Amino acid sequence: MAASKKAVLGPLVGAVDQGTSSTRFLVFNSKTAELLSHHQVEIKQEFPREGWVEQDPKEILHSVYECIEKTCEKLGQLNIDISNIKAIGVSNQRETTVVWDKITGEPLYNAVAAPVSPGPSVPVAVVPSGSSVPAPGTSSVWLDLRTQSTVESLSKRIPGNNNFVKSKTGLPLSTYFSAVKLRWLLDNVRKVQKAVEEKRALFGTIDSWLIWSLTGGVNGGVHCTDVTNASRTMLFNIHSLEWDKQLCEFFGIPMEILPNVRSSSEIYGLMKAGALEGVPISGCLGDQSAALVGQMCFQIGQAKNTYGTGCFLLCNTGHKCVFSDHGLLTTVAYKLGRDKPVYYALEGSVAIAGAVIRWLRDNLGIIKTSEEIEKLAKEVGTSYGCYFVPAFSGLYAPYWEPSARGIICGLTQFTNKCHIAFAALEAVCFQTREILDAMNRDCGIPLSHLQVDGGMTSNKILMQLQADILYIPVVKPSMPETTALGAAMAAGAAEGVGVWSLEPEDLSAVTMERFEPQINAEESEIRYSTWKKAVMKSMGWVTTQSPESGIP
Repeated sequence: MAASKKAVLGPLVGAVDQGTSSTRFLVFNSKTAELLSHHQVEIKQEFPREGWVEQDPKEILHSVYECIEKTCEKLGQLNIDISNIKAIGVSNQRETTVVWDKITGEPLYNAVAAPVSPGPSVPVAVVPSGSSVPAPGTSSVWLDLRTQSTVESLSKRIPGNNNFVKSKTGLPLSTYFSAVKLRWLLDNVRKVQKAVEEKRALFGTIDSWLIWSLTGGVNGGVHCTDVTNASRTMLFNIHSLEWDKQLCEFFGIPMEILPNVRSSSEIYGLMKAGALEGVPISGCLGDQSAALVGQMCFQIGQAKNTYGTGCFLLCNTGHKCVFSDHGLLTTVAYKLGRDKPVYYALEGSVAIAGAVIRWLRDNLGIIKTSEEIEKLAKEVGTSYGCYFVPAFSGLYAPYWEPSARGIICGLTQFTNKCHIAFAALEAVCFQTREILDAMNRDCGIPLSHLQVDGGMTSNKILMQLQADILYIPVVKPSMPETTALGAAMAAGAAEGVGVWSLEPEDLSAVTMERFEPQINAEESEIRYSTWKKAVMKSMGWVTTQSPESGIP
């Protein structure tokens, strides 16, 4: 059996999937997209002060090497020859900021992290109303808040109009993105200031740090990033696809520390150490873009939603930048080759998705494990008129209402924990519908179906509810590792590698589970309008901005 399996395998492609809580290395068959083996290593988050989130760049790098070595050992046990691995792709948590010394190869400070979860579209930002929205979640460790004062001082000196940053980058001025974190490091960390003065400093997001280190580091490492990661720095012009001189001047960032911007699919360099020495690194995508590619959302109007602690919804808008009137972000979706066109996406996020389940478990104790929620919800099959708005720290897109707080309403003597569990699942679906409605209004392209991935999609009740509430089919691939798959596809398709065809006729048909709406349209609309009524009731709870929105 093993021998015959070895005989039929085509070229293989590896993918590094570097997330906020773990690093993984996965190996796929480029002809069938089958996942052959993988290894995962948890990584620590450090909270040196309340509201600060950091990670050790060296620990992240070591975890990548460990995952590669262990996966190669597992492939050996499966009698699969690792010399069949023809390329490696990288997908990574976006926005997390690293500055390191190009002479010693040492980080000059910990990586300043992005949210532990997908945060809201505009966390702690100057939002459409001009007010500041507090960080998502039930505690400030979800989001690194040290840069709030940096944002406030920058927002006072935006040249000309408030659209200066957004019109170039697609992003609002916010603590979430790398430019503000980098500004904070330049203002507050002497080692970083000194290295910049002495022309020793290099900046990058996690992808840049990994690619530079894996391709040789101090011995000729390649300092680059791809367009999707660059588009999350707030320094990158998404129209010209170059670092923007005016933005760099506005943030006071020296351009010589920035990585070279490349496409998402080309050979950046070769692995210089470890079991896969000599293998090209030829794919690079921010995690949400990688999931869009892995879901094969290559057509305009195709969208995917990733369900984790929060949700990330991306819709492919084609070669056109669509700017949102409803608080969504405009971002680069992918550019799959040096001479290939760039594709853009609209992105919206739900701050509290899986986090609401965790809250029911850890704060209320009505479930012992996250999986139990499905069992509770199944017992009743309805919320019995109970609605749960998890606005734990304000409402985000499309409302932008920092005064809101979480509410559970519509309670009767009959309501029990099963109904509340059901209402929590419905809340995830209603919030997704609100983002989707905003996208439809911005794009004018109504979605025919929604493609889904992420941990929560194993909950069948949630998926059926999502189809009912959106009133379109929800489609889930049977192979859940779409983010890693996207990075592998980009790597395998790169010029000079050419082992993975992205032509529509060559893309292997992925088996999908499909959830069709099972209620009538009228009932779906009634439930949604009642949800909106509940949302209105959650507003106006906090009358003065409480200190939770920043560091005292």
